[in-house]
Amino acid sequence: MGSIGTGGRSEFLNAQIKHTCVLICVYVCSIPCLTFQDILLYLRPVVFGYYLCFLGFPVLLACCQILTVEAFSAIQSRLLHFSPPASPLLCCTVFRNPVCKVYRFQTMDSKWMLVREQMEECTLSFSIPKQLLTLYIQEDMSRVQDLRDLGELSPHWDNLRKEVMIQYGGIISSYQETLAELDKISGPSFKPSCCKAQKPLEFIPINLHTQRMRVTCPKKTDALYDIITVGAPAAHFQGFKSGGLQRLLHRYDAEKKSFSTAYQCIYYSPEHTAKAQEVLSTMSLLQPLITSLAGQLLQAARERSSAGLRDALKNLSDKVRQHLDLFAFLFLSCHCLFITFCQQQLQYTIEGAVITLVRSPIRQHSLLNHYFTVMKSSSRPKLVNSHLPSFSSGDWREQLTPVVSRLQECVLVVEEQAKRAMTFVLLQEAACSIPQGFLLQQRRDVVFSQALAAMACGFVMRLYAGMRDKDFLKQLHLVGLVAQFESLLSTYSEEIGMLEDMEVGISDLQRVTFRITEAKTDDLSDLQPLVCGQRDHFTVEVPLPQVVFKTLPQEIKEGKPLRVYPVLFNVGINEQQTIAERFGDISLQERINQKNFETLEAYYKSLSEKVPVECLPCFQTQTDVKGLLETLGQNVVTKKRKNVEILWVAGAICRRLNGIRFTSCKSAKDRTSMSVTLEQCALLRDEHQLSKDFFVRALDCMRREGCRIENVQKNIRCRKYAFNMLQLMAFPKSYRPPEGTYGKVDS
Repeated sequence: MGSIGTGGRSEFLNAQIKHTCVLICVYVCSIPCLTFQDILLYLRPVVFGYYLCFLGFPVLLACCQILTVEAFSAIQSRLLHFSPPASPLLCCTVFRNPVCKVYRFQTMDSKWMLVREQMEECTLSFSIPKQLLTLYIQEDMSRVQDLRDLGELSPHWDNLRKEVMIQYGGIISSYQETLAELDKISGPSFKPSCCKAQKPLEFIPINLHTQRMRVTCPKKTDALYDIITVGAPAAHFQGFKSGGLQRLLHRYDAEKKSFSTAYQCIYYSPEHTAKAQEVLSTMSLLQPLITSLAGQLLQAARERSSAGLRDALKNLSDKVRQHLDLFAFLFLSCHCLFITFCQQQLQYTIEGAVITLVRSPIRQHSLLNHYFTVMKSSSRPKLVNSHLPSFSSGDWREQLTPVVSRLQECVLVVEEQAKRAMTFVLLQEAACSIPQGFLLQQRRDVVFSQALAAMACGFVMRLYAGMRDKDFLKQLHLVGLVAQFESLLSTYSEEIGMLEDMEVGISDLQRVTFRITEAKTDDLSDLQPLVCGQRDHFTVEVPLPQVVFKTLPQEIKEGKPLRVYPVLFNVGINEQQTIAERFGDISLQERINQKNFETLEAYYKSLSEKVPVECLPCFQTQTDVKGLLETLGQNVVTKKRKNVEILWVAGAICRRLNGIRFTSCKSAKDRTSMSVTLEQCALLRDEHQLSKDFFVRALDCMRREGCRIENVQKNIRCRKYAFNMLQLMAFPKSYRPPEGTYGKVDS
């Protein structure tokens, strides 16, 4: 290679500097937080290279260019997290290892828009499953202890108890081993698609990433569009030879009745066992709750506050009766002599406590009896004041203290009896479930863990983005958010099992609520989301710094549970779906779409009743949510092959409802990338007037050079989507990648 002359070097470097300045101008326009120091950081290597060139070191030009790229990356890494609604502290709490791509596209009026793609990993991929495993272990160890506490049983039931305890012991041991393996892992915060069937990683979601597109247009404020991409929650290690959770649970419930006859135990429906688990969970809260309310009652008596005494008494009696109703419902629905006996004891004990509390026999006109009467008849408030002078402060305390003590003693007895009764119900259910029931529970734990990690990631991302949006926060605590999962799985072969797993996992997210808390400090360790609860209900606590927390609505600051409504829509698009549509069965997909359309419709109805339409986001396209729902309803019942319009309309509805968007396929790598890039370009076209001549070019550019091809590289160390020509012939045209970006690879 010949040397470059002085004039040539000057011309070359002038071009480099010009190119650099253009890129800097692009960033200045698109990212307001760019500082003068950033510009100097970027220019310094170029200027340094300019001097080197004239000093006779042309060989170092290559090094100069590398330094320039590194400096450019340094600027990018500083700017990636810039988003007006959230502080940098929040953004780096759970999102790591950003990848950023910047584009410039022409609009219909011949102006230019700047588009920035940003993809990040999420630390919740590992932290949420690890917390869940710890909770699973604690819950199962508690069940084992409850079984021991049943005391002496007949030989038949004692043998069954031992078998059940062995099964629990196996699960506990397995989960402890998995947790120990996860604790050893360091490095990337995601599970690559090539590891989806590894046993130690089965609780970890596959390839979980956040994808954010930021659009800067002339004379318009910046717009953000977020998508969470994740592999379909499924038990890949356990396999799909017998189907997925939906099919396995249906078959298991039908077979359990015959198992109950063989084991000489009573068949309990899933509703009954769920109620029993609810009672057991409630038991641990009953005693401290009653103690707290009783303390409030005595405090009101000490202060001689008639209003306080009335309120405390009402709260106390309401809580006692609430638990009584819960126990009675379960006992009356379970036809078992042991349960019936406990029911009689339970009702006698707790009703006696309530009667003792509100109708104390100490005196016919006792204070408690009087206030209980007044509590039920608000038309006689003056009677309270008229009777108060007849009692001294000592009389109030003297009459209340023994009654409260009696109630607390009764609560202890009730708690013990109810706990044993419910444990026996669960023992019978577990005995006739050996071993299939325990295997299904493990599979369900795995799938739910993956689904919850993705959901928590999406919730945190949406919360951070909407921190300063009062309308969004109002919607959050009044109604909750919709989480729309888009699936591209086929209804054929193994993928139908994955879809059956995913359906149950997404449905189980209904048992999850979120709560916003104030972080103790601003350290990253104190800002990590925490999971608490048991299998029947989990709560994810999201800590926020004090300066952010104090700006939230009062309802959220008081710890109100925040609901998320998951909905799943599936449309298979690959060659396996072609086989399923022509020769197989797509009823699973049709049922899922119809069921979740009804859920989405019900959510919108609830939202429209509580939140004004003005609080929802504004879009350029004029179609309102009601019209989109009608279109979605028509598409759901229409018999049409690979009707991807279902996914497009469902995604549009989700965005208009301030929802959380998820996109999935088997590994969230190939089909997911086609869907995400198509959605991003469709948003640019519909909301930002992307020129029609640029649509296909923009789509190909994103698929060839954007964040999604980087995602492929991260997963399989190869920049090729895992498609072949034959497969792509079966794909809808808009889901096909450009030439040269696909091939046969190990995925």
